[in-house]
Amino acid sequence: MSAPAQADSAATKRQLRTAMFAVLGICFMTGVAWASIPLYRLFCQVTGLNGTTQRGLEAPGAVNKLIRIDFDSNVAPGMKWRFRPEAGSETVKIGARDMAFFTATNTDSKPITGTATFNVTPSQAGKYFTKIQCFCFTQQTLQPGETQRMPVIFFVDPKIMDDPDARDVETITLSYTFYPVDSAKSAG
Repeated sequence: MSAPAQADSAATKRQLRTAMFAVLGICFMTGVAWASIPLYRLFCQVTGLNGTTQRGLEAPGAVNKLIRIDFDSNVAPGMKWRFRPEAGSETVKIGARDMAFFTATNTDSKPITGTATFNVTPSQAGKYFTKIQCFCFTQQTLQPGETQRMPVIFFVDPKIMDDPDARDVETITLSYTFYPVDSAKSAG
């Protein structure tokens, strides 16, 4: 093989290798973009970042310390629901299973399906606030004029007392915001 032919062959191999790396890079970045939202959610659940709460099956048992839980409720602009906690706050034993109720009423003349987002503040308490059961885990459909009681069963993990960033927390605010599942149909 002549020297110019070898140079052309080497250049072609470099171009193919560069193209292959570019395609692999595009595939990798597409995969990262696709997985970023579920990975971010998982990260927030594990760390409690931004007040993300935990999910659990049962409470560990009460310890001899109390904490106040404030309840906050909101609906997205244009969503024709009234949504409120039945009690504005309650004082619970850390580690004990507790239940709170929220009430939602559809004030529209048509059914509306909503889903609730949630967080707790202060954010460092998020990884210690655990929900066993919550209306926020599923979509809720209310018929025109229907009112529904929605429970949340929760506990505050006793490990909060060992965390130097969270052990002085005396009040946790649990906040929910309901959004219509299909804004064009539901928020009308």
